[in-house]
Amino acid sequence: MNAVFGYIGVYFLRFLHESGRISILFGQTIFLIFRPPFNIREALSQMEEIGVRSIPVVVITSAFTGMVLALQTFTGFKRFNAETLVGTVVALSVTRELGPVLTGLMVSGRVGSAMAAELGTMRVTEQIDALYTLATNPVKYLVVPRFLASLVMVPVLVVFADVIGIMGGYFVSVKVLGTNPTVYIRRTWDYMELSDIYSGLLKACIFGMIMAIISCYQGFYTEGGAEGVGKATTRAVVLSCLVILISNYFITAILF
Repeated sequence: MNAVFGYIGVYFLRFLHESGRISILFGQTIFLIFRPPFNIREALSQMEEIGVRSIPVVVITSAFTGMVLALQTFTGFKRFNAETLVGTVVALSVTRELGPVLTGLMVSGRVGSAMAAELGTMRVTEQIDALYTLATNPVKYLVVPRFLASLVMVPVLVVFADVIGIMGGYFVSVKVLGTNPTVYIRRTWDYMELSDIYSGLLKACIFGMIMAIISCYQGFYTEGGAEGVGKATTRAVVLSCLVILISNYFITAILF
């Protein structure tokens, strides 16, 4: 029994240690955002990497998510003659939950792993230590541009996901299942409010910050050479996805 409590205590202390270091890195990042010099070129480069190059993945994911959601909703609603509400369900589900959550997960898998691997490689090859010797703050130079790019581009990707997801649901409902297109569009606009879209974009901002800070943290404090880089990359993706899913519940509970 003592061994069990010992293991629990070790993992609890490790959790507190990791949480404290992540909080410190987050605080430093927020503080350094507003301090010159501003590395605009690097931030734009990261926006291209995070936003533009993630569009194909986000579009494919959201399109087929909207399509399968419409298919499943139509099949279920047909049992009690409520097929006209398929558009409403698709629009609300995509804008409130599926758009921001799936975008956050996909971007974490694609971009978060790259951030952790890149910074981890720089750490084990002592490039980050070299920045200190050059009187350059590595958090300002490496973490801040990635944080800003994620904060800006993840909501933009969510806008793409919302539009494509609703269009995918429209295609399946109208072209495949034969729903009246006028009724579908009218039902969609009658029940969807601006607050539904804003809540999804707010979630996207938070998910972008979570993904960036966790991925940069895992890479920034990598240890153990090439093996450590691989472990840091795995931890970055897994932790980002878990924290996104957990925080999504609490954000939803607060907003709705």
